[in-house]
Amino acid sequence: MISFLRNAFAIKDVRRRIFFTLFIFAIFRLGSHIPVPGVNATALSALASSGLLGMLNTFGGGALIRYSIFAMGVSPYITASIIMQLLQMDLVPKFTEWANQGEVGRRKLNQATIYLAILLGIVQSIGVSVGFNQLSGLGLIKDPSVSTYLTIALVLTAGTMFLVWLGEQITRNGIGNGLSMIIFAGIVAEVPKDFYQYFQTSLSNAGDELTRNLLILAAVILVLIVLIVIVVAMERAQRRIPIHYSRHASGAKYSAHLPLKINSAGVIPVIFASSFITTPQTIMGFFSSGDLEGWRKVVATIFDLQEPIGAVFYTLLLIAFTYFYALIQVNPERVAENLQKQSGYVPSVRPGKDTENYLTGVINRLSGVGALYLTLIAVLPIVAGFIWEIPMTISLSGTSLLIVVGVAIDTANQIEGHMTKRQYQGFLYQ
Repeated sequence: MISFLRNAFAIKDVRRRIFFTLFIFAIFRLGSHIPVPGVNATALSALASSGLLGMLNTFGGGALIRYSIFAMGVSPYITASIIMQLLQMDLVPKFTEWANQGEVGRRKLNQATIYLAILLGIVQSIGVSVGFNQLSGLGLIKDPSVSTYLTIALVLTAGTMFLVWLGEQITRNGIGNGLSMIIFAGIVAEVPKDFYQYFQTSLSNAGDELTRNLLILAAVILVLIVLIVIVVAMERAQRRIPIHYSRHASGAKYSAHLPLKINSAGVIPVIFASSFITTPQTIMGFFSSGDLEGWRKVVATIFDLQEPIGAVFYTLLLIAFTYFYALIQVNPERVAENLQKQSGYVPSVRPGKDTENYLTGVINRLSGVGALYLTLIAVLPIVAGFIWEIPMTISLSGTSLLIVVGVAIDTANQIEGHMTKRQYQGFLYQ
């Protein structure tokens, strides 16, 4: 690892990209401490362990507990991306047409996603503000008027879109996928504090209780290390499908392989499921009084990861998004079409539709293993928390672990790619 980092920093372009990414992280952390005007953030301290606040707070790097301008994080944009990708699946013909138009269509879809993200950001900001103001005993918003809620919604939505812009800058000029890196930075920023709080709580006891807590803490650290090793191994595992080509420039036949990762969807299902599970709680924030109070509590329980039913629902979301996004990432139809154009074929499989069906079947089988793996990693710490009565925070959960390790692996691969590209350029210009 030390040798890898030393070699990376030795290359000027890679070094510049790393420092640019760290600069964006610094802006993100600074914005996480700038409070929204007209809000008493200390009123949220009693709600710090709730499901919705805990998840949004962790992914925002503690911005929500301080109710800063970045309190919503990039959650509205991710939700908008989910909706747009679903609408492209022949649900809205216009969006499907744009999806097949290449770069021009992609720009149109990105613009529509941004507009939808702004709308969702306003709705989610108002819903969260109203809901948390009710839960905090009307202590969050100093002047709970319509103009105040609209002002807060505009500030929070502007903060979300600024984070999206920062993510785009990381993608273009930095290292890694921008939005994933923003979420990565938010989670990592919260981990030391959560470890310290848990360690401090453990030491506050005495006698057998202290020994028990220390043993549990040691077990948690050991389990986290084992899970990290499993995540790294699974993220690098792949199924190689042999590909034969009947023609080549030299006229001779040659073979290659098509690498398919066991977890082709990566950490995207985890991010999608985590963002999706916050939406119903946001909507119910508008209905926090009267006859709907009972429904609001039911929804809060169903979509709370600290509750058994919430963990089950989260598992189902993970499985669904794993299958869905794996097919989007690989796109068997496009792969089969490209192979046919290049005179390539899978042995014992006819080119065209048969190849597409074969690849779809392989991806679905791999996605089954990938979904099982994601589910075990994401849900195991929650189950351990129920059994051992550990106050497992979101930043120390399997969800956060998958995101952090997955993003770290992708970032390391991208750095390695830049280093390899630089070496080839140096070879060509020698």
